[in-house]
Amino acid sequence: MPTKSVVVGSAIGLHARPAAIISEAASELDSEVLIGNPGDEPVDASSALLIMTLGAGNGAVVEVSGDSEADVAAIAALVEQDLDAEDVPDPA
Repeated sequence: MPTKSVVVGSAIGLHARPAAIISEAASELDSEVLIGNPGDEPVDASSALLIMTLGAGNGAVVEVSGDSEADVAAIAALVEQDLDAEDVPDPA
């Protein structure tokens, strides 16, 4: 299973807005993508609520995994961005 360790780039960590953006992107993928703290049970990346339970703050390292390397890379790229920045579109 492809796995990528990434540093959370959002200024406030994986809270409501970043989690919503990530979960919306993950729900549009053809494969399941998981995200979690290293050594802990990962959660479904298509659930904003589950992502927020990770408590991953800015600069924390999380692991993104799934069956599709391309899908893992897509979600990992989002996690690395500052999704709180003004120029990131709101998922609503």
